[in-house]
Amino acid sequence: MTGAAQEPSWFVTVGPRLTDYTRKLGEQTEFYGKSLASTVDAVRRYPNELLRLIAEMGMGTGALAVIGGTVGIIGFLTLTTGALVAVQGYDTLSNVGVEALTGFLSAFLNVRMIAPCTAGLALAATIGAGATAQLGAMRINEEIDALEVMGIRAITYLSSTRIIAGVLVVIPLYAVAVLMSFIAAKFLTIYSYGQSRGVYEHYFSTFLRPTDLFWSFLAALTMATGVMVVHTYYGFTATGGPAGVGEAVGRSVRSSMIVTAFVCLAISLSVYGQSGNFNLSG
Repeated sequence: MTGAAQEPSWFVTVGPRLTDYTRKLGEQTEFYGKSLASTVDAVRRYPNELLRLIAEMGMGTGALAVIGGTVGIIGFLTLTTGALVAVQGYDTLSNVGVEALTGFLSAFLNVRMIAPCTAGLALAATIGAGATAQLGAMRINEEIDALEVMGIRAITYLSSTRIIAGVLVVIPLYAVAVLMSFIAAKFLTIYSYGQSRGVYEHYFSTFLRPTDLFWSFLAALTMATGVMVVHTYYGFTATGGPAGVGEAVGRSVRSSMIVTAFVCLAISLSVYGQSGNFNLSG
């Protein structure tokens, strides 16, 4: 009689997966480091390509340009989130008789959480996904290999330029996002619910702090950097033909959304902590 077959050990089954995961993590870290370290060379060597990418990312191409490109998408998204702040905030506060504080909610929630997170997610779904698709198509068509054969540093030319363009484009995009969220909340509160303009503007201006705008803007820049680094990596390493490019786009969007949420959470906790840096008394 033969003994019962032994089941494979935990190391045999999990070890290869852990090794593969560690290898991929190392490859990503190396790519991120090279891309960020080459940004200065990208500005110096490829200024024309950088300007082209900024124009393309800001206003879009083809069907995306018809609706105003990324500017139109982010503006529309933050317009709806600002309107939701007004609707939910006014209805909730009116239950306890303090609906006058709707302006406070607009100045507090839009700046600290809603506008930067919405802008980051919109950036991932538009500019980031487009960068992954472009680089993935270049990879499967062997255009990236051709650049390297010609002596052009592909990471600098393709990845670093897109990271810089994404960070520069997010500056006016985020300004539009914050303004649209403010306009939507103010318009609905005053003209739909009939609140006095003076009451709304009093509480809005009282609780709108310039330091909050600064940290919110810094969060948007950090999100843009993380989003572009992640998307350029997945596009640069895409394999498997057109289906592989689609898979790379899906993975990059999921990863960049996680990065966006983590950055928003980390900055909010580190800056505002437990106190929130404001006092409401009366």
